[in-house]
Amino acid sequence: MIASNLEAVALWSYGLAAAGFLVFVVRLVLGWRGGQRATFLFVAILASALWAGSNLMLLHWPVRAAWLAADAFDSIRYALWFVFLQSLVSARRSSVFVGLQRLPAPWWSVAAVAAVLIASVALSEGLPFTALLGSKANMVAFALRLGLAVVGLTLVEHLLRAAAPHARWAIKPLCLGLAGMFGFDLFFHADALLYGRLDADIWAARGIAHALILPFVAVATARNTAWTIDMHLSRGVIFHSTALFVSGVFLLALAAGGYFIRYVGGEWGKALQVELLFAAILLVALVVFSGGFRSKLKVFVSKHFFSYRYDYREEWLRFTRTLSSESSLPNVQERSIKALADLVESPAGALWLKQDGILFRQVSHWNLAQLDAVEPVDGAFGRFLERKGWVIDLREYESASERYPELILPEWLASVPTAWLIVPLISGTELIGFVVLVTARASVDVNWEVLDLLKTAGRQAASYLGQIEATEALLEARKFDAFNRMSAFVVHDLKNLVAQLSLMLKNAERHRQNPDFQRDMLMTVEHVVERMNQLMLQLRTGTTPVEKPRPIDLASVMRRVCQSKLGQHAPIELNLSPGIYTVGHEAQLEHVIGHLVQNGLDASPANGPVSVCLHRDDGSAVIEVVDSGVGMTPDFVRDRLFKPFQTTKSTGMGIGVYESSQYVTSLGGRILIESTPNVGTRVRVLLPLGDSAVASALAPKEAA
Repeated sequence: MIASNLEAVALWSYGLAAAGFLVFVVRLVLGWRGGQRATFLFVAILASALWAGSNLMLLHWPVRAAWLAADAFDSIRYALWFVFLQSLVSARRSSVFVGLQRLPAPWWSVAAVAAVLIASVALSEGLPFTALLGSKANMVAFALRLGLAVVGLTLVEHLLRAAAPHARWAIKPLCLGLAGMFGFDLFFHADALLYGRLDADIWAARGIAHALILPFVAVATARNTAWTIDMHLSRGVIFHSTALFVSGVFLLALAAGGYFIRYVGGEWGKALQVELLFAAILLVALVVFSGGFRSKLKVFVSKHFFSYRYDYREEWLRFTRTLSSESSLPNVQERSIKALADLVESPAGALWLKQDGILFRQVSHWNLAQLDAVEPVDGAFGRFLERKGWVIDLREYESASERYPELILPEWLASVPTAWLIVPLISGTELIGFVVLVTARASVDVNWEVLDLLKTAGRQAASYLGQIEATEALLEARKFDAFNRMSAFVVHDLKNLVAQLSLMLKNAERHRQNPDFQRDMLMTVEHVVERMNQLMLQLRTGTTPVEKPRPIDLASVMRRVCQSKLGQHAPIELNLSPGIYTVGHEAQLEHVIGHLVQNGLDASPANGPVSVCLHRDDGSAVIEVVDSGVGMTPDFVRDRLFKPFQTTKSTGMGIGVYESSQYVTSLGGRILIESTPNVGTRVRVLLPLGDSAVASALAPKEAA
């Protein structure tokens, strides 16, 4: 039973090793860019895969040929690893390594391994040389293998020791992995030499133990682009792999502790084991959801696995994604704090922005209490940030204030005891604000890399905040512009109403005793009051009419408009076809028709005829206003008439035609102008026909 279990362990061990080495071989092929060192590394990994495979074959067919194949591939992979190490030494001897003249040339290593390989074959069971040495044959073989492990460790030690300090970071993972591999073999063969036989348990574990060097080789390959193999390990992969490894070690340790308690705890053993495992699960869950643990692990990974603290691509994508996830200004302000805080694992912060150009006020905060403190723009603190553009490390300022000459911290900063970094927000050359971040969850070394990233991110956040503020200011300006345009339309309408009242007063002295005039005067005043109330309502609601569109009897509207114009110097000729409807707003249509008729009257000479017609034409209701006035040039009609504030009248505002055209177009109609200077103008308004049946159906409901 024990033997079968050991065989299963060996199968898994060498099977996983063979699979791991083969996967790494494929990865090297996919990232292949040529080069001598890349070739040596490739064949060393390939030989390791063949060695693991030969041991699998040995487990299935334990014959002498399988033993010889396993020994041969073991020796070959040793030789190739030695050659790879020597290639690293010779390639960097001039600039990176010092004092390497004492190291043996690569061919000496190959010769030593070849000798061991020949000895392994010669010392195989059943050969004459083995019979000559007797029981000492195995001891000699073990000693030779032990010597190879010692040579490997020596090469690794010389490689690491001779490397210049700035180059050790790049080769340290490789040296650590190979030292582990050679150290394991040193222990394996020393045990065999001591007891005169190979330990089956150690041999079974040897496959997976050697495969564990692959992550170290992968990291070293990613760090050394000169090996001409395109190998990239993302920080996310390293972070999650490290977290998984730590969790696995922790759970294994707890499992071992649980079994120990179970066996020594007597009757309470099983209960204590269950309680321990439950507590362990709770502890793992706490660690997994702990922001502080994740922050410390990220710092550890960045510090020990990468030359640069940040994966700038991932950091910038996350920074941009955080900023752009909200569109409203308050949310963007809070997101800006969070985006900057995430770069240094800070859990909270606050944002100050320039207000009215005279002071900085806190406008947003994230996981931090509101602080009602302001900082003058022209104060010493603001001038220092704008002039220097530095990120201020308050810890460094406390210990070495001379590094920040002329900096005077504001008094209100003392009310934030955990304040750590002050990041200026500079747009162009102007300081628009700053962010105060509190102490990070994990210990972060604020070096040049962190400072540069924060300054760059601060400028990006300032640009984004400025863009959002400019957009909101533009929207506000557009609202005022729309209000001003509406005011211009209202003033134009008031001018027409004032003209009606002025005409009525002009005729009052002459006709005040006339009952018909008095009746018309009251109707006119009532109409003016109603129209002025509508204008005030329109100022409050905007350009959109308050009432809903409904069928309008155009003949009655036009007759009422012309009736209100009677008494002016030019007569009006009416030719109205009855029963023509359109769908719209009665007050607006009355205003459009009244404006066109008034323009005709104003343009015509004294007693000059003005005609107003209504008829159908090709499915449209057609309103025509024809005058015999001064007319307009074709250029004016084409280029200026339908634009606001363009007019030929000395007292006009140039709003009426533009407003009328906008409303008629919104109904699906058109305004056509035919004009000849000193002859007259013909205005045609084409409107979609409405349904008179609908009008008659709606009338009773409205009356009710």
